[in-house]
Amino acid sequence: MDFFVTHQTADHYSGDCAVAFVFKDSVNENRILQALLELNRFDSSLGDSLMLSKVEGYKTKRVLALGLGESPLNEKSFLKALKSLSSAMADLKVKNVVIPRIQVNSRDESWVQLTIARVLKNASYQIEKVGVVEENDDDVILEAVNIYSENNGATEISKGVAIANGMALTRKLGDLPSNICTPSYIAETAKSLATSYKLECEVLEESDMEALGMNSLLSVSKGSSEPGKLISLSYTNDGNAEPIVLVGKGVTFDSGGISLKPGSGMDEMKFDMCGAASVLGTMRAVAEMQLKVNLTVVVPTVENMPAHNASKPGDVVKSMSGQTIEILNTDAEGRLILCDALTYCAKFNPKVVIDVATLTGAVIIALGKHHSGLMSNDQSLADDLKVSGSSAMDTVWQLPLDDEYDELLKSNFADMANIGGREAGTVTAACFLARYTKDYRWAHIDIAGTAWLGGSKKGATGRPVPLLTQYVMNQIKD
Repeated sequence: MDFFVTHQTADHYSGDCAVAFVFKDSVNENRILQALLELNRFDSSLGDSLMLSKVEGYKTKRVLALGLGESPLNEKSFLKALKSLSSAMADLKVKNVVIPRIQVNSRDESWVQLTIARVLKNASYQIEKVGVVEENDDDVILEAVNIYSENNGATEISKGVAIANGMALTRKLGDLPSNICTPSYIAETAKSLATSYKLECEVLEESDMEALGMNSLLSVSKGSSEPGKLISLSYTNDGNAEPIVLVGKGVTFDSGGISLKPGSGMDEMKFDMCGAASVLGTMRAVAEMQLKVNLTVVVPTVENMPAHNASKPGDVVKSMSGQTIEILNTDAEGRLILCDALTYCAKFNPKVVIDVATLTGAVIIALGKHHSGLMSNDQSLADDLKVSGSSAMDTVWQLPLDDEYDELLKSNFADMANIGGREAGTVTAACFLARYTKDYRWAHIDIAGTAWLGGSKKGATGRPVPLLTQYVMNQIKD
């Protein structure tokens, strides 16, 4: 889908369709439109839509009225309205649309432009069925969205499109079946990004990781015939400045290992690499925008399988940091690969390190599918991420990281256990990771509840690419 800016108002735009935003408690300036809305008993509830033809005062063939509910319009309502708009345009086969100016709470026009572009572009994503060629020649699809602007918002619109493109990469990787999206496939994807955007890419093989002492990571991959990888991808556009480092958990399929998961719903464990997918998607968005920043992503990627040589509950391994770990549950494997990756991150002399992982089912119980979980050893970093999430409408909720929770990881046989029991599972998982991040500012984002949807809407969401990209953009000094 192509996006471009028009300096014409919706009233004078001569395209296929114009959108008319309508509030419950206000009268539209176009009296003909208002009369038609009243005639059709359109009550302007949030997300309601009505297609009208040949409305006097508009040069478009059609006008799509979109209800916004009561004014003023807040950010959440605006997001819901845009999603409803996207669905309505698809159902009504809109090909070329103009979006008029709209005021959203205290947000400026740039925020509105970026958000419209991101949401509508993201809505155009379609899951590709493996090996199926679908005939869509007769379908009418949205080709162009023209966003009215008084400030020549081409830059903000291009940013919104770039973020949506990053989300599309994240969603595609997440949606692919695990027999295709293997650790090797993720490595090839990173190499492809490096070629396309002139990035520096390094892929460590299992022999390289063994030489570095990454026995915790290797304890997970050894149970699979798919070799594990440790991928780093660097974008440099700010001289010698310390890089922002993003780490993404890349378990391409999680059977649970010897601590085998229940069969019901196990197919969704292909999404256990959405942390890796999200940091690669963020890298694509940042590189496409050519932001003046240094960014590195680190992706530990493995498959967790219960082969004859897989790790067993009670095994003890030594991590790259030298700390030993008693593996009480092989299904708590994400932290085992992340801890070695977090130790490895020190080589980049990072400004901050943010890891992203579908780490615990407990975060879904705590926060549901709305907020990602956030924990950090630096409150200013946590605050920055919360602000970025609010701006991007990709929110996080901070959970504690107190010493009392860390004590639950005690082991009689090693420096720590890899689980802390049933209580506060999301927090104790973060406490485990915190033991490997004492030398730099660090935050952990648990996306187990937000990275994908199940049921009839099963598929990756692309979160938290908007949050991460907004955070990177916010770090750029004017």
